Amino acid sequence: MSPQISRPPDRITDPVSGSGLVNLPNALTMLRLVLVVPFAIALTWQDGTNPTSRVVATVLFVVASVTDFVDGYLARKRNLVTTFGKIADPIADKLLTGVALIGLSALGQLAWWVTLGILGREVLVTLLRLWVINKGVIAASRGGKAKTVAQIVAIVLYLLPLSGWGATVATVMMGVALLLTVVTGVDYAVRAIRLHRRPA
Repeated sequence: MSPQISRPPDRITDPVSGSGLVNLPNALTMLRLVLVVPFAIALTWQDGTNPTSRVVATVLFVVASVTDFVDGYLARKRNLVTTFGKIADPIADKLLTGVALIGLSALGQLAWWVTLGILGREVLVTLLRLWVINKGVIAASRGGKAKTVAQIVAIVLYLLPLSGWGATVATVMMGVALLLTVVTGVDYAVRAIRLHRRPA
């Protein structure tokens, strides 16, 4: 089965429109970047033990995550794709997720190997994209989208001051997110290798 190739399959390869830099999708991307700082502060406030600050951190994370879906939709729907947006959007996504995972691990609430596994997958996929960029672009799979949703839900559950069965659900959800992260990472690597072997 040949690699699934699409032009354009995701934000990074969307054709740039004639829109100026100042537009709503870019503003939402900038908002997501700005929210990373107060989110990190709320998460680590009083060593992450203050229930109120954890709820605030959860709200900020959810708002930032929602802007990720909205800005992409608006950019395509209204033909407002810009070079800035294509570069800043994935940076904002990875920064938000990275700060959340690293923060949770630094607080001792999430094993470091889980954080390193998830972030390592993102680094791997980025390097693979650069490796095959001259051959084509591998389309984002349904598994990749499911992975993103699972990660967001798992992080939200970990951010909330849950205990008992709630903490158990959070652990299970993070396990599902980690599994999808690994499986989709391996799938991406296999498709990248197949694409790289194809004649130019």
